[in-house]
Amino acid sequence: MPHPLDSFFAPDSIALIGASRDHEKIPGRLLSMLRKNEYPGRIYPINPNYPDIDGLRCYKTIAEVGAPVDLAIIIIPAPAVVGALEQCAAVGVKNAVIISSGFAEEGGDSVVMQDKIVAIAKRTGMRISGPNAEGFLSEVQKVAATFSPTVDVKPGHVPVVATTRRIAIVAQSGGIGFAIKHRAKALGVAISYCVSAGNESDLGAGEFLDYMVQDASTDVILLFIEGIRDVDKFLAAARRAAEMRKPVIVTKVGRSGAGERAAASHTASMAGWSAAYDAVFAKYGFIVSNDLDEAVTIAAVLTTNPLPKGDRVAVLTVSGGGGIWGADTVSMQGLKVPELSQAVQNQIKQWMPSYGAAGNPIDVTAQGVSSGGLQKTIDLLAVSDEVDAILVVLSLSSEVRMWFKEAELKPVISAQNKPIVFYSYTLPSAFARGELAKSGVVVLSGLTHVGVAMRALVEYSNFKLAALADMATVPSRDLSAHLTSPALSEFDSKSLLRDAGIALPDEMLVTERGELDAAIARAGFPLVMKIQSRDIPHKSEVGGVRVNITTKGEAFTAYGMLLDSAQKHRPDAAIQGVLVGPMAKKGVEIIVGTLTDKIFGPVIMVGLGGITTELFRDVIYRPAPVSAEEATVMLGVLKAAPLLNGFRGAAKADVAALSRLISELSVLAAQHASEISEIEINPVLVHPEGQGVTVVDALVVRKN
Repeated sequence: MPHPLDSFFAPDSIALIGASRDHEKIPGRLLSMLRKNEYPGRIYPINPNYPDIDGLRCYKTIAEVGAPVDLAIIIIPAPAVVGALEQCAAVGVKNAVIISSGFAEEGGDSVVMQDKIVAIAKRTGMRISGPNAEGFLSEVQKVAATFSPTVDVKPGHVPVVATTRRIAIVAQSGGIGFAIKHRAKALGVAISYCVSAGNESDLGAGEFLDYMVQDASTDVILLFIEGIRDVDKFLAAARRAAEMRKPVIVTKVGRSGAGERAAASHTASMAGWSAAYDAVFAKYGFIVSNDLDEAVTIAAVLTTNPLPKGDRVAVLTVSGGGGIWGADTVSMQGLKVPELSQAVQNQIKQWMPSYGAAGNPIDVTAQGVSSGGLQKTIDLLAVSDEVDAILVVLSLSSEVRMWFKEAELKPVISAQNKPIVFYSYTLPSAFARGELAKSGVVVLSGLTHVGVAMRALVEYSNFKLAALADMATVPSRDLSAHLTSPALSEFDSKSLLRDAGIALPDEMLVTERGELDAAIARAGFPLVMKIQSRDIPHKSEVGGVRVNITTKGEAFTAYGMLLDSAQKHRPDAAIQGVLVGPMAKKGVEIIVGTLTDKIFGPVIMVGLGGITTELFRDVIYRPAPVSAEEATVMLGVLKAAPLLNGFRGAAKADVAALSRLISELSVLAAQHASEISEIEINPVLVHPEGQGVTVVDALVVRKN
């Protein structure tokens, strides 16, 4: 099915506006790169100062071309760009890449020029990438619409290509994007596209991601992003990638900035600068990497291997120390290195000297290699049901000698029974890379990155896209009457949540001493009593909570003490009264909260709750809403998950009830994102299985 960006990435004709004869300058390099990479379409240089450039007729204006133009590449001074775009629109140019800088990235009046570019795109339907872009490479279509030196072609050079599957790179930094492409290609990883998004006046990372997801020549996508502007398109593309099982590796930079919100709740104060991004990545199964070489290694492993069926790794080596190191590395990533059965060990021992090791890690020794033991062991492990992946650790520095024969290795790699990953502890030679590439092997040289990549394969194999949340679980209601005050107390917050359909304990707000008897009769002993004020969001900090009250005398004493303590610590606070309710049964303390991210909107958080919430920060975020199924997955990721599953003989907690509550709160946050910025219920006490949950405290923060 055609995609709207087909003519962008595979243009039949290209106009170079600002073309030059000087190959040392960017305008000249653009033409040179197109021709060196054997672009098969028509090229129209546009520059009134030349009659011709490099044997091509040069036109004074785009209108003079007199033929259809699919793509205009613009590299002229910033003030002239808007006029050039208007001329392109007038003659029906479909797409444009603006290489020129000097727009929104500079601020001031330059922002106005970029706004005009946005207006042209909206008015005319022309698709525009940039400004301040480095262009793109469509390797399959031989379109090198960039000045990046990484796409230069050296005469006589034959690149190493180990993979039949290809990666596409979408980057919001042109330099980094083409650096990723450069490193991947050096390993022998085939490329489909590399695109620099620039300032994203029109086309953004989300729309480029959408193109790569549907593109048949792209098997793995690698993103380098600073921030997402076309959020809806990005999220739709992310879901489609997850549905199609097309892996996306993402590096998100800009994680160290200070937060912009003044947080009232624990939920918001614990949300890092990029918590919402990580929530989105996790929801759609993106593989997160914060290191360039690591990301490229993951891409290399994904493009050369099938997904594993489990997490058991066989480490095969010619060096005992290298094998132990490899085993340690994958073990530290949470993978298993199981001892092989005696039957398998006996087979392997036939192919190695007596001083080798067959247990796992397997050291066939250098002598074993000479007798074919290395290849035979790979053949055996590739079909064994005792391991799910193989890590081969060896030295590939030789410029003349190869451990393997293509006729023997290629069939087992091509069979794609399980991942077989090759790591060289010496710097691999060009000879070794080239020879092994013939069998479909990428040689890797960073062991830690290899371990991370093998773990990423297992995690991606286990990933399942959660079902969409049922928005009908919480009927949409008008809650505006609860949001008239700038701040809400616990009583206000719980009143709102009850009206929204969230189940809460029966409690009573006591505003004068004479109401205590009725409140006690209603709640029954033991009691909990809490001061209520819209000016005191965290009551424990002012001594505003009394628990396990068992007599009327204690209740009346507690009432006076709560009022006195609030007056002492916060004399300026307006007191609503004292909230009286039943003391909840014991349970696992969990925090559930929502916040509103400025990019992605409502986000739901769950974690270990109570007063230690911010101390341990054992929390998980996902975009809201989430289904109960997805909530259960979130709970399983927590370090505190064993507490819910019967830790040390304790009863298994009612995870199903907790998951329903998480889903309901996330739906509520999504429904009222325009009115509510944060919701927090902390702690939620999760009782034994079948006994439900109790919301102990709650805070709702109105959107300003």
